[in-house]
Amino acid sequence: MKQYNFTNPLYNLKELSMKSDELRALQAPLKEKYKEIPTTALITLKAQGRIGEGITCKIETGKAMVEAGLHEATGGTGLSVCSGDMLLEALVACAGVTLNAVATAIGVNLRAGVVRAEGDIDFRGTLGVSKEAPVGFQNIRLSFDLDTDATEDQIASLKKLTERYCVVYQTLQHSPIIETTYSTV
Repeated sequence: MKQYNFTNPLYNLKELSMKSDELRALQAPLKEKYKEIPTTALITLKAQGRIGEGITCKIETGKAMVEAGLHEATGGTGLSVCSGDMLLEALVACAGVTLNAVATAIGVNLRAGVVRAEGDIDFRGTLGVSKEAPVGFQNIRLSFDLDTDATEDQIASLKKLTERYCVVYQTLQHSPIIETTYSTV
């Protein structure tokens, strides 16, 4: 297992961390608004991509343009990001932010942490080599390496609440209905 140098200043969360009361103050008006007018809590997030050269799709992330392409196991060059990797990265990002927010809310001091996701794919499915091989991830493992003095009970609370409130985790656990439409121009 990879060891992390939590003494590295890049991992020092203490100086940058938000306090529990600051988080509550930030979220209180939003929670109140959502209680009073529940429809204001329903927000549609959007993603857009453009079919690119070769077999790629350029994704507009809001912060940068990312070019996704075939994974090397399906004939990709390795120069473009794989959408499977992006799914795991989204899970790591969401779980990491959620864990940090939960820790802040319940008063657990995280000095540093690393979040990892690994997923198993049988590429025979997506390449149509075997109808018995499923298309997509068969197993996903999410792990957290935390530098903290939290008790076992606090770690159990972090786990429970992170899993409960992480949007990507919950979406993967309880697949939403996905509707597709195709149109021509």
